[in-house]
Amino acid sequence: METHRGTRVSVRGVVGAVATDPASPAHRVPELLRRPRPLPRFKSRSGRQSAHYTRSAFRMREGELTLAKTATPLRFAWSFDEVDVAALAPTMVVISRDPDGRWYVTFAVDTTTPSPSEPCGAAVGVDLGLRDFLVTSDGERIANPRHLARKAHNLARYQRRMARCRRGSSNRRKAKIKVARAHRKVRNARQDFLHRVTTTLVRSADLIAIEDLNVRGMVRNRYLARAISDTGWGEFRRQLQYKCARAGRTLIVVDRWYPSSKTCSNCGHRLTDLALDVRHWTCPGCRTRHDRDLNAAKNILAAGRAVARGTSGDACGADVRRQGSSLPRSAVKQETRAVRHSA
Repeated sequence: METHRGTRVSVRGVVGAVATDPASPAHRVPELLRRPRPLPRFKSRSGRQSAHYTRSAFRMREGELTLAKTATPLRFAWSFDEVDVAALAPTMVVISRDPDGRWYVTFAVDTTTPSPSEPCGAAVGVDLGLRDFLVTSDGERIANPRHLARKAHNLARYQRRMARCRRGSSNRRKAKIKVARAHRKVRNARQDFLHRVTTTLVRSADLIAIEDLNVRGMVRNRYLARAISDTGWGEFRRQLQYKCARAGRTLIVVDRWYPSSKTCSNCGHRLTDLALDVRHWTCPGCRTRHDRDLNAAKNILAAGRAVARGTSGDACGADVRRQGSSLPRSAVKQETRAVRHSA
């Protein structure tokens, strides 16, 4: 027994010596591998559930779907009237269930690459914001619908009812479904709005220039995190990317450090500082009155055109040619002047 205890002590001592010795192999392990890893995240029974069926696990005949290990066809409501479900030859079937209890069937099919859209000869710059969801370089403004804020009252009421129910009870399960249903309505309304906006942009312009926003860093602001998350800027960019690629349009993403708001779109003068609450300002160089969002959209368009041509610098520099008769001046050699601000 004493020998066994001595062996245990000696083994621990060797391990400790190896870990603390700078010349040991443990110190040559990259720092990333020695960091504590997060615990695995398991799927929740009440969350979204999905099952993928490959070609050998289902049968599709005359519009009837039969899954593996089922004796009768699966009944479903077809949502696309212009497509004949009997003519489908799916390669995969996905059965999913939302937290509110709704079931969906998704078919993956092989299709040909769609032909590019006809060119329209237009270019547009887009500036995203919270007061207005977006402002284009043409002066068009699309108001922020604030989907979550409009449903916040009902959502809070459902969540209070769920909090009063005992865990594991039938009433809590019903209240949880109502909360999930409220979230689904907000999510679907946001998705529909983003699809309409992105489709309109892709159909109306050959070149679309947007700004690379650091959404992950912006949501760290606890005062604006909910409003920023409600806008769906990341989903807006994702939809623009795949729709532009499918329609043959050009999408330019301007660098996030490009000073689009505090640079004059007429003469190129760049301010040293511009507070977020300032919505209008007067350029000290050419005395042009600017709307903050519209001016940023024009600068984003100018930077996008420069990047598309590849001849007038990049989107991060101050020498990108702006609209107007006068050439822009270098941002380094400008002198600071008094600027008129108005909220």
